[in-house]
Amino acid sequence: MGTVQEAFYEVARRLKLTTIFGNPGSTEETFLRNFPADFRYVLALQEAPAVAMADGYAQATGRAALVNLHTAAGMGNALGNIESAWYNRAPVIITAGQQTREMLLMEPYLTNTKPYAIAEPYIKWAYEPTRPEDVPSALVRAYAMAVQPPAGPVFLSIPMDDADKPCSHLPAVRTIGRHLGADPKYLGPVIDALSKARSPVMVTGGAVDQSGGWDDVVRLAETLNCPVWAAPLEGRPGFPETHPLYQGQLPGAIGPACAHFEGHDEILVIGAPVFRYYPYVPGDYIPRDSHLFHITDDPSEAGRAPVGDSILADPARACAVLADHLRRSIRTGPAKREPLAEPQAEREITPDYLYHAIQLARPEDSIIVQESMSSLKALRERLPTRYSRSFFSMTGGILGYALPAAVGVALAERDKGSHRKVICIVGDGSANYVIQSLWTAVQHQLPILFVVACNHAYNILKSFADQLQTPGVPGLDLPGLNFVSLAAGYGLEAAYVKRPSELAEALHFGMVQDKPWLVAVEVDSTVPPLI
Repeated sequence: MGTVQEAFYEVARRLKLTTIFGNPGSTEETFLRNFPADFRYVLALQEAPAVAMADGYAQATGRAALVNLHTAAGMGNALGNIESAWYNRAPVIITAGQQTREMLLMEPYLTNTKPYAIAEPYIKWAYEPTRPEDVPSALVRAYAMAVQPPAGPVFLSIPMDDADKPCSHLPAVRTIGRHLGADPKYLGPVIDALSKARSPVMVTGGAVDQSGGWDDVVRLAETLNCPVWAAPLEGRPGFPETHPLYQGQLPGAIGPACAHFEGHDEILVIGAPVFRYYPYVPGDYIPRDSHLFHITDDPSEAGRAPVGDSILADPARACAVLADHLRRSIRTGPAKREPLAEPQAEREITPDYLYHAIQLARPEDSIIVQESMSSLKALRERLPTRYSRSFFSMTGGILGYALPAAVGVALAERDKGSHRKVICIVGDGSANYVIQSLWTAVQHQLPILFVVACNHAYNILKSFADQLQTPGVPGLDLPGLNFVSLAAGYGLEAAYVKRPSELAEALHFGMVQDKPWLVAVEVDSTVPPLI
């Protein structure tokens, strides 16, 4: 075949991994030398944004994405967004260079001394090939591990001197099944219970959309004619939030979440954990006279659920099977939710008013990538998700995700030819974790509208401080940030908005740009309640 480097790229080509996100270092240059013309290297200015870009790209395309980082140092920088990729179930294949095999025993400069452990516990599989000629086969296995349910990040450590070693043959590139089944036999207890239920309720999570169940989950909900809630603290919706049966997002606390299940005898949770909670507010997990079924393709989710009967099955296929085997209910459905009142803003722009203005200005099929944590409830209510693959956020709670993830999503939209508008909404505190991501958006001329909500504080932490009764916490204010100047430093044009009367025009202008654009919006800094 030739060299290990040549075989590696041929395997990547056959796996359709021809876009590489990364930030190169010296231990990677041997594999990047004479970079193939049919591959694309998307440069991030730091490793954490590189991983988030790959995460967004993988989620938006539904395919695996390849990331190239720099030995242990780059992995350390990237670890926060590796955790996000883990909780987002993003099939990200991470490679990093390693020192030469001849010197590894001495642990020279830039050695990754623990390549198997460096990203634990947020990788599904890690490997450093025993022989140079095993590198291409290791990539095949890495791909297989990344895409199998539940999808997630994997890691390959590749010694830098392997690139020029001979490789006599290519490994077989196999088809890897990406979905579990959903057997009516094992879903029988669910079918029987829902058939007899007096007042069922559904809770959906992002795995429904990831597994392709957007239409079938609607069919199931309409068959049951029951209320549907979004699981708490999910980074991706599992049900259209414009549907009449949709009730909103459950609070991420034990007692308050349980209160929403009062009066329901059967609770069906599909494609989400049971549940992600924070902060701790005690109470029962579910009402004492209720029963919960949990359908997931993640054995660890099934194992850690504190209540209910878990069934391992593909979430999308399970929705279809349940809809096919249940009779359409004639029960009275939930009351129609009252429409949100139009917010008013006189002197200051509230987050609620900002999201309302974005909703009025954005195209119907636009994509939201968000990291505005203190006002997330208002954001989700004002900017409901209608279509599949249209809302992305970090599920794990790590800041520094949205700006680079929007780059990956926008690049995916361009590659797919769908060209939906990507709107990245991020708080001023979150934005500065990965502000250099703006540079990559400019270099690729991606038509992203970045909306930075500036409240000059880590307001989400102030909300937690109120909830946890911890006054006097330092470091929660962020004075002196100028996002117009920051954007200009990366070659990005930007506007600053303080008055409500200026907001609509600025947003409309940004929406129609065919290049990246940033609008920094001064918002009311009032600290909202956490729950």
